[in-house]
Amino acid sequence: MANTITETNFQLPGQTGFYRGKVRDVYFLDRQVVMVATDRISAFDIVLPKAIPYKGQVLSQIAYDFLITTSDIVPNWVTSMPDPNVMIGFRCEPYPIEMVIRGYLAGHAWREYKAGKRTLCGVTLPEGLKENDPLPQPIITPAVKNREGHDEDISREDIIAQGIVPEKEYQKLEEFTHRLFERGSNIARERGLILVDTKYEFGTFNDKIHLIDEIHTPDSSRYFYADDFQERQQKGEPQKQLSKEFVRQWLISEGFQGKEGQKLPEMTDEIVKSISERYIELYEHITSKPFARVPTEDLLHRIRQNIMNAL
Repeated sequence: MANTITETNFQLPGQTGFYRGKVRDVYFLDRQVVMVATDRISAFDIVLPKAIPYKGQVLSQIAYDFLITTSDIVPNWVTSMPDPNVMIGFRCEPYPIEMVIRGYLAGHAWREYKAGKRTLCGVTLPEGLKENDPLPQPIITPAVKNREGHDEDISREDIIAQGIVPEKEYQKLEEFTHRLFERGSNIARERGLILVDTKYEFGTFNDKIHLIDEIHTPDSSRYFYADDFQERQQKGEPQKQLSKEFVRQWLISEGFQGKEGQKLPEMTDEIVKSISERYIELYEHITSKPFARVPTEDLLHRIRQNIMNAL
């Protein structure tokens, strides 16, 4: 099995800070940021004990492709991709919210709806919807980003009232979110997919709004296959998904949902290999390109050398 990157511990020239997220290792320079996508995988806000071969490469390359193809809508943070696992770009000041947009009633939105709620983040939902039904129009359901634990739903009105984002800037974030989702949905449709929901993060650089982090990846988005969507809905069958949902479903089937006292199931080599193959399948469907497995013999040396050459 291919080698994996579980973590990096570089000391880069001009480095002023470092942050380790669930999946990414982020190096802060004066006006730049270096983002390394490791092969770590998380679910239910917990990093699983084994890394997944090629996962970091998959996420970085999908995100980079979509950042390039949406740069006419809103400028983004990336300036170069010196390695399949690395993006370098502007050090933006992030807004403390995620702009979640949903075209279908799935995931968290469906769980809230099923529990009887008809208002989500200040948006009223119609009666009589089934799981995975299309919404009358895409809705934005923002979340406040927390350093630890789950992000929290919040309404547009509360974001503005609490001064989390000034109203004029928030209106721009909404506009960019709708336009990005429309572009992502059109690209997905061309590839036989449905972009169900996704999230975008924004920040400012030189007082200008930029799209940051990743976009339209299987870790940040949910996709359905379009060809049998209607048939499955009519029969009340689960939709076939292209997302990280299959990992969550495997954990749930093994009795784990991230709750206190629950034990993580064993990640056998077979499970790790199957997850890796699914991520590669995701890449090829979402990008319509064959996936090129880069050599993994000395990943850390390769990554560090490519970063140093780029700086």
